[in-house]
Amino acid sequence: MTEKIVLAYSGGLDTSVAVRWLQEKYDAEIATLTMDMGGKVDLEGARQRALDIGAVRADVLDARDEFIAEYVWPALQAGALYEGIYPLATALGRPLIVKHLVRIAQEEKAYAVAHGCTGKGNDQVRFDVSAAALAPQIKVLAPAREWGMSRDDEIAYAQEKHIELDLNKRSPYSVDENLWGRSIEAGDLEDPWAEPPEEAYAWTVAPAAAPDEARYVEITFSRGIPVAVDGEKLSGTTLVEMLNEIAGQHSVGRIDHIENRLVGIKSREIYEAPAAVVLHQAHRAMESMCLSKEQARFKERMGQEYADMVYNGLWFSAHRRDLDAYVRSTQTHVSGTIRARLYKGTCAVVGRSSGESLYRHDLATYDASDTFDHQASVGFIHLFGLPVRTQAEVQGDQQ
Repeated sequence: MTEKIVLAYSGGLDTSVAVRWLQEKYDAEIATLTMDMGGKVDLEGARQRALDIGAVRADVLDARDEFIAEYVWPALQAGALYEGIYPLATALGRPLIVKHLVRIAQEEKAYAVAHGCTGKGNDQVRFDVSAAALAPQIKVLAPAREWGMSRDDEIAYAQEKHIELDLNKRSPYSVDENLWGRSIEAGDLEDPWAEPPEEAYAWTVAPAAAPDEARYVEITFSRGIPVAVDGEKLSGTTLVEMLNEIAGQHSVGRIDHIENRLVGIKSREIYEAPAAVVLHQAHRAMESMCLSKEQARFKERMGQEYADMVYNGLWFSAHRRDLDAYVRSTQTHVSGTIRARLYKGTCAVVGRSSGESLYRHDLATYDASDTFDHQASVGFIHLFGLPVRTQAEVQGDQQ
């Protein structure tokens, strides 16, 4: 019986060549999986192309709702921003692809799954490690790490094998996108001194072209999850799509980052993530109202750990499950509404409201309604300063 391999298939040059190459190299039948997580994916076109090339099965899946609910929202609740800036759009999408790759491999009794990642990026780690966590008995193949072909070699191979592809609209950049963000690299972006040209961006207008009037947006959270915009309850997918559109029109969401890759090199990465930038800022502001000082400060450190874990491909790990349990607990009272102002590339939180806020006006105010016990401060300061006074008395001048 012929062995089978399940390939993560984008419909582009690399993975289209991989269908035929894997068939010939491993004498195997190829099944493909193409997923829509919010990028510009022609699902039916990709399915037909895979079958035309020779795939025996070509699955397509609209996974937008699953992506937002099961991957994006937990990361948002955790405050996960890699190196404090990257919302992890691509990194969050990879384990979801692997989950369904493995599912199909098990249905087909395939001995291997395959992906189109190179040997230089982070995604190869995310695919390989996620597959090992879900099905350690299944082998992972990466044709681009094996075949040694340049782009021109791949085009020649496709022509030789009569693989029909539209190569007329080649971008100078390598782009990956889903609902949570758009990643752009390569080309002239590899010069860290060069300002990204406007043609690198697709979701955000240039700041100078943004409206001259600010746009105010109100985001309502329930237990740390955004559920409404401007008072209108929305599904997660619709909410993110709406904020991408609104914030992008005001040039909010551009990120220019020198990033430390897992494989040990620094790379210049450009991201567009309008909804992610707005929601992370709003969520942080909501937490500042509803979490204690100790919760907020420890959670900030934990958020960095969570981001590193996602970035490093460890989504399917006991460590992530344990962190998720802690995060869910912290979000119990993170509910309310944030008002943000979007203006020419900036997002500023300008209003906060919550029925579970730890902010109390009667304690914070300086007007006649003040209920804070000012006299209690005398004893507090005396005890708080006791170690300093003791050391000064015993050891002398502390300057």
